[in-house]
Amino acid sequence: MARAALGLSIIDLGKAAGVRAATVSNFESGGDAYASTIAKLQTALETRGVAFVGDGEASLNGGEGVRLRL
Repeated sequence: MARAALGLSIIDLGKAAGVRAATVSNFESGGDAYASTIAKLQTALETRGVAFVGDGEASLNGGEGVRLRL
């Protein structure tokens, strides 16, 4: 969802995070990933304005999700 909200392709996010596009695709499909890979993806998205909202944190609907900071 976060990648799509930014209009990034799988290839774009992979390049931004320094991982292969196949790794991004696998992770988005529910596959396993190293914690370091997840951190790289999260950092790449946060750098572009995504704010990750955890369960119980303030959000519009009260649940987990992402928010695009404008």
